Amino acid sequence: MSTGARHGALVARLLLVAAAMFAFGVFAMPPLYEKFCEITGIGQAGVGAAASKATAPAVPHAPRRVEVRFDATANSALPWRFKPLQRHMEVVLGAAGESAYLVENLSDEAIAGRAVYNVTPPEAAPYFVKTECFCFARQELAGGERREMPVRFYIAAGLPEDIRELTLSYTFFRNDDDPGLAARSADPSG
Repeated sequence: MSTGARHGALVARLLLVAAAMFAFGVFAMPPLYEKFCEITGIGQAGVGAAASKATAPAVPHAPRRVEVRFDATANSALPWRFKPLQRHMEVVLGAAGESAYLVENLSDEAIAGRAVYNVTPPEAAPYFVKTECFCFARQELAGGERREMPVRFYIAAGLPEDIRELTLSYTFFRNDDDPGLAARSADPSG
């Protein structure tokens, strides 16, 4: 085998490895990360652990206020613009809070995504309880569609006194595991 042929075969193998790494990062990592967070309790603790630690009181237990900051990121494989409609708000412990995020599909085709959330500092995660969230389900946006997505929550009494502010962060990942998505986006009847 000549040097040129060996070089061409090596380049082809390297390109194949790069494509496989890209596909793994785009398609396999988000569900694996979600499962990892579910198992370890990192970031996802608000869904299960907080629900078992506290229930929403009808009236706040204390007038203590906490600053909640909102953050948003769209993964680079997802052509969406994603941002919080407000950057921060004050919430009384135990009282219901509500905010919203704006998401826009910048492409001309239907794309599905799924949001993964994180609460920091980690010690606050068990006390941050979401009662309604776009992160509970896969979201599908038509090409060019813009949508406001609400999140409703409360911060349970018992939040450690030294925590005066926390951040709710979301990252949206592409989620095209619905085989009918491409067919529906190609079908003009919807």
